[in-house]
Amino acid sequence: MALLTVTDLTKHFGGVKALERVSFAVEEGEIVALIGPNGAGKTTCFNVLNGLLAPTGGGVRLAGRDLKGLPPYHRARLGLARTFQNIQLFGGMTVLENVLTGRHQRQKVGVLEALLPFPKVLRAEARARERSLELLNLVGLVEKAGWSAEALAYGEQRRLEIARALAQEPRLLLMDEPAAGLNPRETEDLMALLEQLRNLGITLLVIEHDMTLVMGISHRVVVLDHGEVIAMGPPGEIRRDPRVIEAYLGREEE
Repeated sequence: MALLTVTDLTKHFGGVKALERVSFAVEEGEIVALIGPNGAGKTTCFNVLNGLLAPTGGGVRLAGRDLKGLPPYHRARLGLARTFQNIQLFGGMTVLENVLTGRHQRQKVGVLEALLPFPKVLRAEARARERSLELLNLVGLVEKAGWSAEALAYGEQRRLEIARALAQEPRLLLMDEPAAGLNPRETEDLMALLEQLRNLGITLLVIEHDMTLVMGISHRVVVLDHGEVIAMGPPGEIRRDPRVIEAYLGREEE
């Protein structure tokens, strides 16, 4: 059984067909890239997958469970996390505090318990802090745990957002253009991090315009154009597909 199954997913905004009967699957342990020219429907697809938008038609299943009607926080509890194209950190909080916010869904402490320093609460807080520091070490930011998030360089803020998403302990991580704004060295480091995440058992669905990254890390590529899937397959096949070259890769080369 696929970890994520998208079946005939459709989203219309009035007369605009942002998605039209989009179908694909993501197997556990894969890195799948979702590509296409601007306006192809990629971010709309993500917004429907994580519950920010309700579909006009079709369905989404995570590990066999129908996600219809479930809000984003419920989908997060089921193992679906996301990073955004535009970085969305809490600038006035520290790097560590940003990651700790991602642990909220995994805390086993009730509201009343959290108001008092019971041993159970203190142990839960210690575990959350320890895990958050482990994730900051994973993304290379542990030495800046006490920094303000807004004091980080742009590429570091990208990695912090990844760490915060990982704090939710996702089975599937949706990443919307994680390489946007990165220089070539930062992109290489990102590619290594994504491979490391896959080795840790996290499945990735990635929207990305950087073709070096897409072709370098993806097991399979799904191509959207005008809200429809026009191609799907291994990177080598996608690279040679005439429809893809015309709709996306060819434009990029031009």
